[in-house]
Amino acid sequence: MRIAFMGTPDFSVACLKALVESEHEIVGVFCQPDKPVGRKQIMTPPDVKVEALKHDLKIFQPVSLRNGKGVEILEEIKPDLVVVVAYGKILPKEFLDYPKYGCINVHASILPKYRGASPIHFAVLNGDEITGVTVQQMDEGVDTGDILRTETISIGINDTTEYMYEVLAPLGAKAMLDTIDLIEKGQLEPVKQDEALATHVGLLSREISNIDWNCSAFEIHNKIRGLYSWPGASTVLSGKTLKLHTSVLSDKKGNNIPGEVIEASDKLIVACGDNCCIEITELQLEGKKRMLSSAFLNGYKIDKGTVLGI
Repeated sequence: MRIAFMGTPDFSVACLKALVESEHEIVGVFCQPDKPVGRKQIMTPPDVKVEALKHDLKIFQPVSLRNGKGVEILEEIKPDLVVVVAYGKILPKEFLDYPKYGCINVHASILPKYRGASPIHFAVLNGDEITGVTVQQMDEGVDTGDILRTETISIGINDTTEYMYEVLAPLGAKAMLDTIDLIEKGQLEPVKQDEALATHVGLLSREISNIDWNCSAFEIHNKIRGLYSWPGASTVLSGKTLKLHTSVLSDKKGNNIPGEVIEASDKLIVACGDNCCIEITELQLEGKKRMLSSAFLNGYKIDKGTVLGI
């Protein structure tokens, strides 16, 4: 089958690699334009472009697909199917309708839950035990198309968003290839999404990084692992920003002030709003390197009873 691929970040690369290794012909790769990155604002290609260059694939980086610009490219490469994985822009109707088999999208949630830009983050943030990937037939809505295939996977109690990205990417590649196989065999059985179960999640920003110690230990733990490694969770220690990289739930309990440090010898254990506690295992104080809490406490004294976040 002649396939055009659309994707931009690292998450998309596993699907592109799977297509390269398959019997299908990749007639073109779409990704977002190169962007300036870092303090020196060095123009940097997206991860999908880097991978496409390795295989000498035809690359397109249009600023817009509207006003017929996207269809012009499709007329040039004539794909039977377009596969979309975290491309980053809404596709216009004329683009969606052009390929023989339309456009399919690999989305990192069990639709209709977590439509939108940050499905993996919110599955972890909300403490879900199960997540997965859905391949959907794209329509004009945001992740509203018919479900073609779903694959599920467990989320461990200490799994982070970054880790779930790593395991969901190859799962998405498998689901994609299985779906394409069904398309070729004419064996698809599309399922309409239940709108009553739909939820939508938007882009994240650093504004949500601050920890509210009045929340339960489970909620705070989920926030730390859900925001890892970006945008990251943080609190305040003696007037300085303290980034909290990893944590585990503690078995300690007590009627302490939320945010109060109840142990700071070789472990950093903090009271939460439900009288349960959380152990911070990796952290980074403003102006310092990231380190294990045990190493941090060897060189930085935190008095028992110190309250974080103030």
